[in-house]
Amino acid sequence: MTMDPHPFQRLSPAFVMDAVESRGYRCDCRTLGLNSYENRVYQVGIEEGAPLVAKFYRPGRWSDAQILEEHGFCFELAEHELPVVAPLRNERGESLFAFGGFRFALYPRQGGHAPELDNLRNLLILGRLMGRIHRVGAVRPFDVRPRLDCRSFGHEAVAEVSERFVPAEFKSNYDVLARELLQGIEDVLARTGQVRYIRTHGDCHAGNMLWRDGAPHFVDFDDARMAPAVQDLWMMLSGDRAAKTVQLTEILDGYTEFNEFDLRELALIEALRSLRIVHFTAWLAQRWEDPAFPPSFPWFNTPRYWGDHILELREQIAALRESPLQV
Repeated sequence: MTMDPHPFQRLSPAFVMDAVESRGYRCDCRTLGLNSYENRVYQVGIEEGAPLVAKFYRPGRWSDAQILEEHGFCFELAEHELPVVAPLRNERGESLFAFGGFRFALYPRQGGHAPELDNLRNLLILGRLMGRIHRVGAVRPFDVRPRLDCRSFGHEAVAEVSERFVPAEFKSNYDVLARELLQGIEDVLARTGQVRYIRTHGDCHAGNMLWRDGAPHFVDFDDARMAPAVQDLWMMLSGDRAAKTVQLTEILDGYTEFNEFDLRELALIEALRSLRIVHFTAWLAQRWEDPAFPPSFPWFNTPRYWGDHILELREQIAALRESPLQV
């Protein structure tokens, strides 16, 4: 039985250029695929102008309203002169376009490299920028974009992985440990109490920051959602507890120059890390039919992967029981 091709397989260089030219540009026949898995992103050469970046959204993931709300957040940040790469708008103010069954947006090309997150000066600068971003993010909520919660990122992710992907020899261990981890997350959330949820970038790993001339730019707000402020900070931390404490202190020193930070949110760091771990596994499982995923993540769904993942769940259960980081 022949399987239907994945929709993204239709995105040939000619298709990408036709989509860009449908917005009034003239391409110079140079296209370069950029590192992106959830969506497809290409650098496209433009006649008599700088190259553009074309982002084709994964069909069925976001509604038009959710994409436009992400765009609106970027425009709002840019209006406050914050260094984010926002989509381009046409003369009617439109930023989301359709071509050949795909929705896409165009961005200016922004050069740069991933920041060195072990450089304390860089962390201070990033903290300052994130404090300013969160001041804008706290002005109003998202209306249609999702909220980071234990139900969708935790319980639903675990249920799907357990039912569809965990091999039989690992399933009992996975189910027991995943339940224990989810209970631990729920306990942390209950102990921490009500914290403020604001509009966040949602996915602040080094790949979504471009560093150039001593300053960062944030890109790819595709995972923007309502979340505690600390969601945009904890992914900048690495190393042992002592190293993380020094890094966190530097980040918050910069952050609090421009914004208040609720120190109770530090108790959420390992809970948020745990949710990201189980959600990432579910994300790989959900996207496995995408032909880009098996060659890019060849270690996924192997016996070694599941053994390592179960060990990772054990480690996170222990991490949830430790006292939170302090500054």
